[in-house]
Amino acid sequence: MATKRSIFVEVGVKSVTEPAPAGGGIDARPKGARRGIRLWLVALFLLVATMIAVGGLTRLTDSGLSITEWRPVTGALPPMDDATWASEFQKYQAIPEYQLQNKGMSLEDFKVIYWWEWGHRQLGRVIGLVWFVGFAGFAVARQIPPGWTGRLLLLGALGGAQGAIGWWMVSSGLSGERLDVASYRLATHLGLAFVILGFLAWYVFLLGRTEAELMTARRGREAKLFGLSTGLMHFAFLQILLGALVAGIDAGRAFPTWPLMNGQFFPADAFYVPDGQGGTLPIWHAFFENPGLVQFIHRMSGYLLFAFGVVVWLRGRKSSYQATQMAFHQMMAMMVLQMVLGIATVLTVAHVNVAITHQIGAVILWVLILQARHLSQYPVAGSIREGTA
Repeated sequence: MATKRSIFVEVGVKSVTEPAPAGGGIDARPKGARRGIRLWLVALFLLVATMIAVGGLTRLTDSGLSITEWRPVTGALPPMDDATWASEFQKYQAIPEYQLQNKGMSLEDFKVIYWWEWGHRQLGRVIGLVWFVGFAGFAVARQIPPGWTGRLLLLGALGGAQGAIGWWMVSSGLSGERLDVASYRLATHLGLAFVILGFLAWYVFLLGRTEAELMTARRGREAKLFGLSTGLMHFAFLQILLGALVAGIDAGRAFPTWPLMNGQFFPADAFYVPDGQGGTLPIWHAFFENPGLVQFIHRMSGYLLFAFGVVVWLRGRKSSYQATQMAFHQMMAMMVLQMVLGIATVLTVAHVNVAITHQIGAVILWVLILQARHLSQYPVAGSIREGTA
C-alpha cells in the first residue's frame, strides 16, 4: 500500500520512510572472492610461464631423458645418497641417448642434467599443489563466483593431463635408437602448456572487472576486430607448435644462415629421412623429422604470421577505444621483436640464451594477442573528458 504523502512536502524531496530502490539482479548475486581468485590465478600463470621456460632449458641442455621413470609422488624426493645416485645413473646408461651420444659421461655430469629434469618435474608438482590448495580453499569457503567452478576445475584437469602427456613424451626417447623425445609429442606437450597459459590469462582478464562491467562492455564489442584477433591467436598457436617441432629435432641448428638456408631458398634433400637400415622413410616423416623441411616450414609460417599480424594491427589501431589501440600496438611491437629473436636464434645456431629468450618471447606475444582479443570483446570505454580514441 502506497505511503500517504503530506501536501507540505516539497516536490523532489524523498520521504524518509520511502524505501531505497533495489539494485539490478546481477548486482544482487553473490560475487565470490573475485580478487582473491584472480591473485591465485596470477600466481598460477607465473608458475606455468616459468615452467615453460624451465622446460625449454631442459630441452636445450639435453636433460629431459635423465630421469627414466615416472613417479608422481615418490619422485618428489631426489637421490639422497651415493647408492641412489648410482642406481639412477645406471638406469640412464641403459637408454639410447647415453649409449649412442653420451657414452663415457661421468656421474658428476649426469647429476647436472638430472637436476634440470628433476627441477622441471618438481615445478609441475608445485603447480598442481598450488591449484589444489587454492581451489579447495575457495570451494570450502564458498567463495567461488557463480559460473566459475567448471572453469577452475578445467584448469586442474588440463594440468593433470599435462603431467601424463609429459611422461608420454619422455617415454618415446627411452627405447629404440632415438636420441631425443618424439618431436610431435614435444609439440603436444608444449601446445597444451600454452593452452593452459591462455586460459589462465583469459580468466585473469575476466576477473579484473565485475560481471556487470563485462556485460556493459560487451555492448561495445568490435566484432570484426575480435574475429581477426581470434584468427591471429590460432595462427600464433600453430607457429608455437611448429617451433616445438624445430626444437624437437634440433632443426634450429641445422641451417644457421638467413634469409637463405645455406645459400638456398628451399633446402636440399628436404624430403629425405633415413630409416637406419640404408633406406628412406615415407615422405610424411619429413614434415616431423627432416631438419631442413621443418625449419623451412617454421620460417615461412613466421613470415605469414607477421604479415597477418600487420593486417590485424592496422585494423586494431583504428579501434574506437584507446585501451584497445594500445593493446594492439603492444602486440605488434612484440611481434617485431619476436621475429628478430627468431632470426638471431638461427644465426647463433640456437645458442641457449638466445633460444630461451625466443621461447619466452613467444609466451609474451601469446599473452599480448589474448589481451588484444579480450579488449576487442570487452572494450574499456574512456571518460567523456579523456575521450575513447
